Amino acid sequence: MTNQPIAEHGLDALFRNARTQYDWSDEPLPAEKLHALYDLLKMGPTAANSTPARFIFCTSPEARQKLADCVSEGNHDKVLQAPCTVIIGMDLEFHEQLPKLFPHADARSWFAGKPDHIRETAFRNSSLQGAWLIMAARALGLDTGPMSGFDQAKVDAAFWAGTKVETNFICSLGVGTGQKVFPRLPRLSFEDACRIE
Repeated sequence: MTNQPIAEHGLDALFRNARTQYDWSDEPLPAEKLHALYDLLKMGPTAANSTPARFIFCTSPEARQKLADCVSEGNHDKVLQAPCTVIIGMDLEFHEQLPKLFPHADARSWFAGKPDHIRETAFRNSSLQGAWLIMAARALGLDTGPMSGFDQAKVDAAFWAGTKVETNFICSLGVGTGQKVFPRLPRLSFEDACRIE
């Protein structure tokens, strides 16, 4: 099967017109939309289909307050206002799922007993899955507000206690108002960022 280019309006929605949101409408985000979001993002590739990301969708007032208590002052109100902020975590036991997720090779043995390799792979690929989440949300007509201003130890203790999951980053989801969006910032040119060899 050959991929076909996405129509221009799709490229606009995913890349050109999509903006990080800082202010949110009170439009609710139903659980069905979060299921649809995950069903899209899970199809994005990861190394050996490792899928180390784990997600907690904070939608209740209690969960949003608990998360807001763990973030920087500048992100506090964003978490409280957004209908959902998702915690993207990385499971440091992801390799235990590899016999199911990558059954045609003994991929678990590539990681077992190798904590540095586990952490590097979990971080890299959960970051990739977090990017798939952003793109899937945009594809479903949602706005996003990714953030890294938080106390990781506090978030881990509040949401991942008793697990081997650690927080990578957080991202608000919903319908943005566009009220606090900054002017489009410059990007590096191809010549500044790339080379062809």
